[in-house]
Amino acid sequence: MGGNGGSGTNADKHPNELLTSWFVRSGWSKGELARQVNRRARQLGANHISTDTSRVRRWLDGENPREPIPRILSELFSERFGVVVSVEDLGLRTARPAPSATGVDLPWTAPQTVALLSEFSRSDLMLARRGFLGASLTLSAGPTLIEPMQRWLVPSPPAVQPNPDPAPTTRARGRLSRPELDLLESTTVMFRQWDAQCGGGLRRKAVVGQLHEVTDLLQEPQPEATARKLFKVAAELAELAGWMSYDIGMQPTAQKYFVLALHSAKEAGDRPLGSYVLSSMSRQMIHLGRPDDALELIHLAQYGSRDCASPRTQAMLYAMEARAYANMGQPGKCKRAVRMAEETFAEADEWDEPDPDWIRFFSEAELYGENSHSFRDLAYVAGRSPTYASLAEPLMRRAVELFAQDHEHQRSYALNLIGMATVHLLRREPEQSAEFATQAMQIAKKVRSERVNTRIRKTVDTAVRDFGDLAEVLDLTERLAVELPETAEAV
Repeated sequence: MGGNGGSGTNADKHPNELLTSWFVRSGWSKGELARQVNRRARQLGANHISTDTSRVRRWLDGENPREPIPRILSELFSERFGVVVSVEDLGLRTARPAPSATGVDLPWTAPQTVALLSEFSRSDLMLARRGFLGASLTLSAGPTLIEPMQRWLVPSPPAVQPNPDPAPTTRARGRLSRPELDLLESTTVMFRQWDAQCGGGLRRKAVVGQLHEVTDLLQEPQPEATARKLFKVAAELAELAGWMSYDIGMQPTAQKYFVLALHSAKEAGDRPLGSYVLSSMSRQMIHLGRPDDALELIHLAQYGSRDCASPRTQAMLYAMEARAYANMGQPGKCKRAVRMAEETFAEADEWDEPDPDWIRFFSEAELYGENSHSFRDLAYVAGRSPTYASLAEPLMRRAVELFAQDHEHQRSYALNLIGMATVHLLRREPEQSAEFATQAMQIAKKVRSERVNTRIRKTVDTAVRDFGDLAEVLDLTERLAVELPETAEAV
C-alpha cells in the first residue's frame, strides 16, 4: 500500500468533497494528476510513489494518503490556482511534523536561529530538489504567518554576551579577521549580481552552500561585533536563497528562508534589512493571491524601519504597498502609495549615508516598473479597465527604456517587457503585445527564472483567448513552444 501512497485503511471513508471541488476546478484528468504527483515525488527522491488513476479515485472517495502525498497535492494545487491551498483545504489529514522542520512560528533566539538555519540549509543541499523539503514543509498564510512575524518588533531580552576574546578552540578556525568578513560580504554581493543577471535557477545551490558555511562560523565562539556581522551576512544570504527559490517556483522553501532571514536580521540588529526581507515576503504573497497578507507584511516593515531606513528603502516599501492595494482593488490608496513612492525616491540622492547593496536594485527603472505594475494590476482587478491600463502604459514604457540600457538586471528587463505586453492586451492592441512578448522570450532564454517563463506563458494564453485568430498571436504561440519548452528544472 505504501508504495502508491495509500493510507492502509478504508474504515469510515466518506467522499472528500473539498478535494473533489479543487480537482474539478483544476481541469485535470485523474491520469494527469497521477502523473504530476509521480513526477513531483521523483523530484523529491520519493521513488517508491507510483500513483495511478484508481488511486486518485480512492482519494476523491475519501482515502487519506500517506506523506508525502498530501504535501505534494497541496503544492500542485497551489501552483495551479496561484493561491495557497493547504493540506487542510484539500480535506486531508497529515501527521504533525516536528516544530523545527515546519511552519514559521520559530523561537526568536540567536542559538535556535543558527541551529534552524544550519538544519534547513543542510537539508536543502542534501535534497537539491524542486518544491519543498521532505514531507513536512508547507506554506503559511493569514494569521498563521502574520502573527509570528509581528514578534520581529518585540525587543530581545538581554543576551549573555559572548566572550569578547574567546579562547582558542580545537577547531582550526577561531576569530574571523576583518578581511575574511569583507570577503564574505563581497561574495554575497557577487551572488546578488548573478541572480539579477541570470535568474534564481543558476546559482541557488551555491548561495545555500555559502549560507551553511556562515552558520558553521556562527556556531563557533565569536566576539559580539563579529557575530552581528555574521548574522547580517546570514540574513542577506537567507533572503537571497529565499528570493531565488521564489523565482524558480519553490514557494514553501522560499517562505522558510525568508522567515529565517528575518530572524537573522533581528539578531544582527539591522531593522532596514529586516524591512527588506518583509518586502520580499510581501511580494511572494501578492504572487500567491494574498494581497491582504502582503499589506500586513509591508505595514509591519514600514513601522519597524520608519526611523532608520533610507529614502530608497522607504520608497521601495511604498511601491510594494501600492501593489498590495492595487490587488485589493483600492485605487485611492494605491494612487497615494504610488505618489509617496515617487516623492520619497526623489529624496534618495540627498541621503548622507551610502545605501546597502541589497537595496541598490531599486533604481529609477525599478520605481517606474513597480508603479506601472500597480496600475496594471488595478486594471485587471477593475475588470480590465482601459483607464488604469492607460495610466500604466507611459510608466511601463519608461521602465523598459531604462532597463534596456541596464545589462545587470536582465530579469527585471524581461518582467517589464512582459508587463508592457499585458498592458497592450488590456488596451486591445494585440500586435504591439506580441512584439513585446517576443522580446521578453529572447531575454527569458538567458535567464533561468520560472517566474519569468510562467508570466510569458500566461500572457500568451491571454492573447490566444482574446485574439487567437490573429496572425501575430498564432506566430507567438509557435515561437513560445520552440523558445520556452516546459522542461526547465529547478536547482
